[in-house]
Amino acid sequence: MALAFTEEQALAEAKRCLECGLCSECHLCVDACKPEAIDHYMAASTETLEIGAVVLAPGYQLYDAARSPEWGYGRYANVVTAMEFERLLSASGPTHGHIGRPSDGAEPKRIAFLQCAGSRDQNHNYCSSVCCMYATKEAMLAMEHVPGVEIHIFQMDMRAFGKNFDAYYRRGQELGIIYHDCRISVVSQDPETKEIVFKYQAGDGALVEAKFDILVLSVGLEPPENVAALTEATGIGLNEHGFALREPFKPVETSREGVYVCGAFAEPKDIPDSVVEAGGAAASALAVIGESKGTLVEPPVFPPEIEVTLDDEPRIGCFVCSCGSNIAGVIDVTDVTEYASHLPDVVHAENTIYTCAADSLKLIQERIEEHGLNRVIVASCTPRTHEPIFRETIREAGLNPYLFEMANIRDQGSWVHSREPKRATGKAKDLVRMAAARSRLLFPLHTEPQEFNHEALIVGGGVAGMTAALNLADQGYQVYLIERQAELGGRTRQIFNNALGGDPQAFLSDLIARVTTHDRIEVIAGHEVVKHKGYVGNFQTTVQESGGPRRRLIEHGVTIMALGAEEYAGPAYGLGDNARVMTQGDLESHLAGGSLDPAALKQVVMIQCVGPWDEPSLNGNAPDFYCSRVCCTTAMKNALKLKELNPDAQIYVLYKDIRTYGFREELYREAREKGVTFIRFDEAHKPQVTRENGQVKVSLIEPNLAVTLVFEPDALVLSAAMVPPAGTRALAEMMKFACTLEGFMLEAHLKLQPVDFPTEGAYLCGAIQYPKFLDEAIAQAKAAAARASAILSQDELQVGGMVAVVEPEKCTGGQAKLWARPRSRRRPAGAAVSAPENARPRQSSCSIIVTNRCWPKRRRCSPKQ
Repeated sequence: MALAFTEEQALAEAKRCLECGLCSECHLCVDACKPEAIDHYMAASTETLEIGAVVLAPGYQLYDAARSPEWGYGRYANVVTAMEFERLLSASGPTHGHIGRPSDGAEPKRIAFLQCAGSRDQNHNYCSSVCCMYATKEAMLAMEHVPGVEIHIFQMDMRAFGKNFDAYYRRGQELGIIYHDCRISVVSQDPETKEIVFKYQAGDGALVEAKFDILVLSVGLEPPENVAALTEATGIGLNEHGFALREPFKPVETSREGVYVCGAFAEPKDIPDSVVEAGGAAASALAVIGESKGTLVEPPVFPPEIEVTLDDEPRIGCFVCSCGSNIAGVIDVTDVTEYASHLPDVVHAENTIYTCAADSLKLIQERIEEHGLNRVIVASCTPRTHEPIFRETIREAGLNPYLFEMANIRDQGSWVHSREPKRATGKAKDLVRMAAARSRLLFPLHTEPQEFNHEALIVGGGVAGMTAALNLADQGYQVYLIERQAELGGRTRQIFNNALGGDPQAFLSDLIARVTTHDRIEVIAGHEVVKHKGYVGNFQTTVQESGGPRRRLIEHGVTIMALGAEEYAGPAYGLGDNARVMTQGDLESHLAGGSLDPAALKQVVMIQCVGPWDEPSLNGNAPDFYCSRVCCTTAMKNALKLKELNPDAQIYVLYKDIRTYGFREELYREAREKGVTFIRFDEAHKPQVTRENGQVKVSLIEPNLAVTLVFEPDALVLSAAMVPPAGTRALAEMMKFACTLEGFMLEAHLKLQPVDFPTEGAYLCGAIQYPKFLDEAIAQAKAAAARASAILSQDELQVGGMVAVVEPEKCTGGQAKLWARPRSRRRPAGAAVSAPENARPRQSSCSIIVTNRCWPKRRRCSPKQ
């Protein structure tokens, strides 16, 4: 110890090492790198691969906020980018999830988000699509980390255009996030307090000066830094914004054949759209490489399975996940881990920050070998998405994958009890104890190979359905395409002008011709699905002639739902009662068909965001508003078309938010430049429509001036919502699919499985999943085809494992549902529960099919049963 460094010497030595300009070959980094990724002797090399297709997904780079000095980034310590703020929120970030002002570490009392930093400006004529929602997400997380913090978001428009986005936006408002519809031009810093100071225009038009502890810049997305080298190497073109150049109706194809693109390099987009587009690019590549697909794929090789029987003493390993601060921010994971270590048969308990991370998965495998574990429990998030990961992990360690149990302490604990950490911790202990009890009864299960049907059924003959059918057929699979109407095309038959270029009708005609002449596609038009049963690889669907008696049974291995959507045509704002009131779809058809003279339209008023929530007859029982994604852009293209046909027309667009995301922002700018007037209204002061002597009159309170504007337009055009087709819920229920509250079909997971149903072998695409543009529907259709081909390309399926069965002698014919009824409707005390004479147990609908839902005392059966 006499030769040891003093504290000053140690700090100086550390600083020298950290600032060493050239590597000193100490190799300490090699020892510290657990994945063994560092090789000091690796030399640069060039490798040539022979390939049939290329998919480009280089992503994006964030806008450098220092290029906008007016916002103080790089000059004021308390101005940060959204990415930096997200790292502050992360439990694995530099402050371990504690939010403090960068200037002094003090907990902030007021935080401001400034939107569109590097988007929607003179140098970026596009919307980055993600900033509004990630700002709301970060604001909500900040409110969890710092209770009582005041958060303001300054925006031009709230672009919550995705599925469930508006519900998320409303949740942020309910939590207390304050949104301002204005843009901040310049900020300054208080030299004493280091607070960020700026002025903004309030809703009443007054100029307000505000001070904030932290200013977060919601920076936009730019093309990746190495885009020039990439385009030179691949030979593709770029658009005027520097992103990949694409043609209309070809969302994943570049300017070079065989080279495909997906994600933000194609256009700024969020995770769900990127995942969908990735699937679409994969499907396009699969169709090109043909019979060579899968030839380089090597099946996984697992070690011999460790023999485990019910007679063996259980040796349970429990791994409690912190999930960053998702779980650990509420639940005392250390306490839960300690509790688990004392449960019967638990020989090892351990806490990990992210159990699903690669290093944690390797840790589980090491602990299995080290402690001889024959059961594994993970207490973390939902098994819906993560259970397969952990099952494969323990199988790689030699354990049967069904010797795994999961406790969902996130969804059922920290998320729903975020304000009650002690009770959430207690519940987490209960869930872990229950998982341990279940795991003792686990025994190995095995699957068996089985041949299956390699044909596909697609319901819906619109653009999405036809695109999926073509892709699968081009890959070599037989496809049955079911369409309820007498002809193919769906709603695209009413689209005559595409916002981003191209001729929709020419494209549709070509698509129909390719589908109807393809030798592997059988089009069954004028038919509806009336019966559906089976499972992946062995579905049986009965279709019936619309309005007729003829039926046909189709056997198939996979199912794709592509029903599309319809334009709302309800009574809102007098729609259907006056010829001057029409939808955007009506206007487009009239202009294309010549049934409306543009010269006669001297004044046109367009009202945005019209839907069933505007029906006066509902008397406050209207459904919640959701954004239909396409309406704002449709209004822009129709307004521009009107201006083209009648430059003198006065066009007024009454809106809550203009949601022309991505490159569609160009249309919004062009409409303003050509004289289209935009007037904002809020939810409390919607436009009022009346009729006087056959003339439509529209009145609106302008929020900034607080004056009432009155219009007497020649045409009142409603930007009507997209709604699911009639009968969607009944069809979904019959096919065992779920729907959202709005009636759209529900995918397994919006981000991870956006085209999958929870039912294996069943997929969805197009507007029935949620309203979308043609290019987006095409990409999603190809993604659904890619998912379906992952099943169809296999020689055989693995079946078995966990299979639910009904024991007829114990089935009450579905009468166990009595216990879920209100007390007043339950059977009298002492009355026996007996199945009706005509009752037949059905595996698909039995209410006691899950074994842990048995109540022996109530059902009058013995515990042995």
